[in-house]
Amino acid sequence: MKMRKPRNFDAELKTLEDKARELKTRKVQQLGELVIATGADAFTVEELAGALIVLAETKEAGKREAWAKRGTAFFQRRSRRSAKETNRDAGGASAQPGGTQPASGGADAA
Repeated sequence: MKMRKPRNFDAELKTLEDKARELKTRKVQQLGELVIATGADAFTVEELAGALIVLAETKEAGKREAWAKRGTAFFQRRSRRSAKETNRDAGGASAQPGGTQPASGGADAA
């Protein structure tokens, strides 16, 4: 009968902690990129924090829905602009094999 090798819980825990730290770092970076992309970096830290607090406290479904629609439109515009720039940098659609369009990255900040 074989004995199983004991699990190294400390190593597994460290791996999970490293992964959680990496995910948090990526989230912070993406939120910073979003603030810059929307032009919200022009606000003071206090103004931005106040606006975000109001957003977080808002429970009105209609307002949240309207904000979500504006956000969706923002990312669609960015996606289209990004695709046009990629297409222009590649020399147009005819430069792509078979005339296919490059895949768009979608919403890279959220």
